[in-house]
Amino acid sequence: MNTSHRIFFQNAKKMKALKPGSIDLVVTSPPYPMIEMWDDVFKNMNPKVKTAFKEKNGNAAFELMHQSLDAVWDEVVRVLKNGGFACINIGDAVRTINDHFRLYPNHARILSVFHQKGLSPLPIVIWRKQTNAPNKFMGSGVLPAGAYVTLEHEYILVLRKGGKRTFDTADDRAGRQNSALFWEERNQWFSDVWMDLKGTRQDLIDKSVRKRSAAFPFELPYRLINMYSVKGDTVLDPFLGTGTTMFAAMATCRNSVGVEIDKNFLEIIDAQFGSIVGFSNNHISERLRRHEAFVKDRIQAKGPLKHTNQHYGFPVIMNQEKNLMFNPLQSAGKTGEGCFEIKYSEETEIKKSQQPEYSDESGKKRFQQLELKI
Repeated sequence: MNTSHRIFFQNAKKMKALKPGSIDLVVTSPPYPMIEMWDDVFKNMNPKVKTAFKEKNGNAAFELMHQSLDAVWDEVVRVLKNGGFACINIGDAVRTINDHFRLYPNHARILSVFHQKGLSPLPIVIWRKQTNAPNKFMGSGVLPAGAYVTLEHEYILVLRKGGKRTFDTADDRAGRQNSALFWEERNQWFSDVWMDLKGTRQDLIDKSVRKRSAAFPFELPYRLINMYSVKGDTVLDPFLGTGTTMFAAMATCRNSVGVEIDKNFLEIIDAQFGSIVGFSNNHISERLRRHEAFVKDRIQAKGPLKHTNQHYGFPVIMNQEKNLMFNPLQSAGKTGEGCFEIKYSEETEIKKSQQPEYSDESGKKRFQQLELKI
């Protein structure tokens, strides 16, 4: 089994290379309107944003920024298949303009636009980004009527185009079964609050491109791709940035397309690509290890399980898990600038040559912005 991955360095407002109805899943995190680190990005998209800030008109700046994103959302709707999903990681913003502090609800604005475009909003995931800061006060501290609730979460919006996806042929159904999740993963991943994901360290990204990155941890797109697509599907990220969504697609036997306006990210992506085989296979090994630990505890607490996975021979909770299988990455190669191909093994065992090897700490650091400590 092979998958292909391609990056288009262009503005996502016009994704002419992508045919209508060619994408199964969109996973992305756009620049966040009204977050100061992305002000210049939006000013470059629309000079009227600069004018709105100069006039201290926060409402106008907020709307103008979102209008720049709206054109991308038009393209997302166009390229999505019927039954396909769009998962958008976005945070709200708080800001003081003209001595007036307020919340700018980015997630609500984006939800409203997709609803108007005919997509069906589904239950949202709240990504709780806990902080260890000893002082989390906003406003007047302990004095009433002037303090503000801290903003420590982001949203993962989930939207579907058209009706429920169907799997009509025997091959389609087999592919779906092969792409199943473990029962315990399903319970954790489909919770509406995620508290176990840590944000990506932005200081690991080169300063020249840091302000253009809305990087999320590898586990976030990895979960969403497993939740809302099957092996062989095509995943799109119209704000690719450092390439995390593409790497998650590689790790899960999905094809991917990335669109990114800043070609400076290519050097970062190429550097990370050199570690994708070992990194992904280590992730697979960890999922298997966690399941075996779960099964051991479950059997001790409640007795033997009824079903057995046919590929690994270990017990599983549900009959739907019996055909679940992970395809280890066998090799990874570049087929052109911004073009990659991954070959997968049909064997369940991960060979030593496919395990991660780091010659020094710098090699390990290349993938730290994708890694999640579980």
